[in-house]
This record gives sequence, C-alpha cells and structure tokens, in this order.
Amino acid sequence: MDIEAFSLVNGDKWARLHALAHQRRLDGAEADELLRLYQGASADLSLLRSVAPESGRSAALSAALAQARTRFTGARSNFMEDLAQFFVIALPAALYRIRWLTIACGLAFCLIAAAYALWIGNSPEALRALGSDAAVRRYVDHDFVNYYSENPAASFAGMVWTNNAWIAAQAVALGITGFWVPMILIGNAQGVGVAAGVFAATGKIDVFFSYILPHGLMELTAVFVASAAGLRIFWAMVAPGPRRRSQALALEGRSLITVALGLVLVLLVSGVVEGFVTPSDLPVWAKIAVGASVVAAYWGYVLRYGGRAHRAGASGDLGSADAGYTEIAA
Repeated sequence: MDIEAFSLVNGDKWARLHALAHQRRLDGAEADELLRLYQGASADLSLLRSVAPESGRSAALSAALAQARTRFTGARSNFMEDLAQFFVIALPAALYRIRWLTIACGLAFCLIAAAYALWIGNSPEALRALGSDAAVRRYVDHDFVNYYSENPAASFAGMVWTNNAWIAAQAVALGITGFWVPMILIGNAQGVGVAAGVFAATGKIDVFFSYILPHGLMELTAVFVASAAGLRIFWAMVAPGPRRRSQALALEGRSLITVALGLVLVLLVSGVVEGFVTPSDLPVWAKIAVGASVVAAYWGYVLRYGGRAHRAGASGDLGSADAGYTEIAA
C-alpha cells in the first residue's frame, strides 16, 4: 500500500475528525458524523499500522481517535456540580456514618484526660515531677497564655491549621495499622489532661478552660472524627463481612479519605478561631460562644445533610464510573 496516496485520499476525513473532536459543542448531526468518522478512521489506522506502525501519520491519527473517543465516552463533568456533590452528599454521608464512633472516641479521650487531670491536680508528688515550683508557675502565668499571642494571628492560625490537618490525615491514613489512632488519642488526652491538672493544682482552672475551649471544641472534635475514620478502615480489614478483604478496604478507604479532605476545611475554621478569637480581648463567654457555635454548626451539617444522604444510600464512596468494577462476593 502506498502510504502517501492512502493519506491523500483519506486526509480530508481525518482532518474533519480532528476538527470535530476539538470542537467545543456538537449538535446531533455533528455527533453522528463524529461517530462515523471515528469508525472509518479506526479501520484506516489498522491499515496504516500494518504497513508502517511507527510512522508519524499513524501516531497523529491515533491521537485524533483518542480525542474523539473521549468526546463520546468520557464527557467531563461540571466542576460546580462535582463540588456540590462532595459537600452536600459525599462528605456529610461519610461523616454521618462514623458519628457514633466519633462520639465514642471523644468519650474515651475525655476519660483519659480527666484521669490525668485528677492525678496531677491532686498529687503534689506528680506535680513536682513535672518541674520546679518556679517552672510550673511560669508555665501557668506566662507560657501557656503567651503561646496563643506570641506570633502574628494570621501566621499562627496557618501553623495550627497545617499541623492539625497533618495529624488528622495521619489518623485516617494510618488507622489501618490499629495502633496509630489509640496512640494519637492517648497522647493528646495526656497532654490536655496534664495541662488541666497543672492549672487545677494552682487554682487557675478557669484560665485553662477560657483558652482551650474556644478553639478546642472544634479542634478536638476533628481529631475524634479522624480517629473514628481510621478505626473504621482498620475494622474493615479485621471484619470485612461478606466482601473480600480487599474490597472492604477499598470501599472504606475511598469513602473515608473523603473525611480527611473535609477536615482540612474544618480545621481551617478551627485555626482561624485559635489564631484570632482565643487570644483576643473578647469576654470569655463570647469566645466560648464562638467555639460552641462552630462545633454546633458542624454537627448540624452532619446530622441534616449527612442523615439525608445516608438514608438515600450515599456512603461517601466514589461513583461507579470512578471507583471501577467490583467482583461479586457471597
């Protein structure tokens, strides 16, 4: 076969295929024409490759066919629709599914923190083990309070946000190990409990709560949510149910990594509160009211939109077109 003559005869059709494949909008007749040209060009490409598989013409025609195939098999979704799907259905459904486990993680955290606070607050020996009287007094009177105002509010909020988002992502991604989530919960509970115990022992527990509650209500809730997501992924590996273990892990992993993405925004709000509200001159009741409003808005979002999405069958997983096929399991 003479490639030059073959290309000369069919060049107009290939050019038309390329033009339609790159055309922004197609009417019904043009879509039908694109499909016919695609079928004909596929046969032409087979002939070209039988003679000159590595030629420039075969490569160009292959690229045009790929673009045409994308037009009628892989149409792009609307970005704003995808965004609405994520925030109205996928994210709240994933958060709703782990609501009880989130509460359980929160209760465990509070019990551990309370135990440390009672121990430090009522044991002079334990308090002395933390440092000298001067060091404890410096921590209570200066270091703890200055931590929230020693840096510019914007940079401090950004630092807190990135640090907490990283911790949340670790809890979700490494939850499959089974030990990472308990380690994070116990470590954070110990830190909060010891600090509370030190302030209680020095008679300034009100100062502690005035600085920890405005941002801590939402910040700690985010830690509990991330921990619950990580534990859910771990449990999918331990008890996959009627699915294959790989299928259960894939489903829970896709569904709950959504939680990590959503918590980035949640922790941004918490970081803004910590950077701008916690160290502000607002009355204590006003600062706590801001923190309580943020966490109330979170739970309202989860229960309203998440409950509705969950009852409609949403789980936070990708759609079938993106998740791919799964094998039938008994």
